[in-house]
Amino acid sequence: MEPNFEMDKLSYEIFSILENKFLFSGYSPSKSPSPSADHGKVRILSIDGLGDGLLAGAVLARLESSLRLRSGDPDARLSDFFDVAAGSGLGGVLAAMLFTRGSDGKPLFSAEESLRFLSKNRSHFKNRSALRRIFRSPNGIFRKLFPEPLTLRDTLKPLLIPCYDLSTGAPFLFSRADAVETDGYDFGIARVCSATCADKHAVEMRSVDGRTRIVAVGGGAAAPNPTAAAITHVLNNKLEFPFANGVEDLLVVSIGSGEPERIGRDVGSGTPSRKAMVRTASHGAADMVDQAVAMSFEHTGSNNYIRIQGDGSGGVGGDCRKMVESVLRNRHVESVLFRGKKVSEQTNGEKLEWFCGEVMKEQVRRKSSRIPTVVLKQTMSTPRTSSATTSTIITTTSTGTSTSPSSTLS
Repeated sequence: MEPNFEMDKLSYEIFSILENKFLFSGYSPSKSPSPSADHGKVRILSIDGLGDGLLAGAVLARLESSLRLRSGDPDARLSDFFDVAAGSGLGGVLAAMLFTRGSDGKPLFSAEESLRFLSKNRSHFKNRSALRRIFRSPNGIFRKLFPEPLTLRDTLKPLLIPCYDLSTGAPFLFSRADAVETDGYDFGIARVCSATCADKHAVEMRSVDGRTRIVAVGGGAAAPNPTAAAITHVLNNKLEFPFANGVEDLLVVSIGSGEPERIGRDVGSGTPSRKAMVRTASHGAADMVDQAVAMSFEHTGSNNYIRIQGDGSGGVGGDCRKMVESVLRNRHVESVLFRGKKVSEQTNGEKLEWFCGEVMKEQVRRKSSRIPTVVLKQTMSTPRTSSATTSTIITTTSTGTSTSPSSTLS
């Protein structure tokens, strides 16, 4: 069929309505910020849940190194420069490592330390049966990373990690914003990581007060790309992000898994296996989220969104550093509304450095601004009903009835 301008225009209008009404329900074209008031931008870090996490870990290490160099602080961490972190699967583990507070008040791990952890335990994460034994072991790897009593309340910044709750048949979003308000939404960080990484076998867990029960399977299947969930959370959470009215008020970097080509090699010319079909569906879902988010930013004329996605070629001899160098040398690929993908004039490395510059501009702006862009919730001594999520699902468990938050996961 020949391109039809009128059909494209109609499709654009339809998707714009769907986007404004459902994808980013806190956004409205009429909510543009006042030209005379600069309230800054909320900085969001999103990490995919597909693959072994090595590409994401290496990109994060490069991102942290660049921000340290630009800020002049050799000890700076990613949590110093981002307001929200979202991660699914192993991306959720990375986000938790980078944003959970240690005993010294700093993040438990730097990006470089997180990368070394993933590299050292790569064989465990590839072997799902071994991974299951690790989760169930009293001295499990996540318990060593996040010893009790570390919970969602112990994160430095808003943290969002999805899973799929079999007890409700709906996605569940672990959120610091809910955890600081009531024990019923607070969970141990180690168990949260187990839930978002669960693959063939569900992980049953309860909140710190035992009232909320979740039977979780992995976030990699439920929400492989958590970017839309993070954006939706920010635009609807007016207590912590009072001036975020639309995507033009955000700075977003999304880090992909870099494995799409491997699916083709699994499928081959015959009937695809069930595993290959699941992986294909997960990567397709991640790409759809990228398309939707890119559409939203393009619709407002904002270019404050980048996605770093590998080409699936892998590293040289399994070397993740050589892999990320190859990825950063590649031309940046952008999603275009109704046109699929286009190759940018810039490389991934150049786009990442541009993004670092925008992050630092916001960092400098905040030092001289009297109006806070982000107002973090403090831990409440008295539980209250959460206002950070947009809907509530009633869950009936064997011990009674409890409420669990649900957020739009596209």
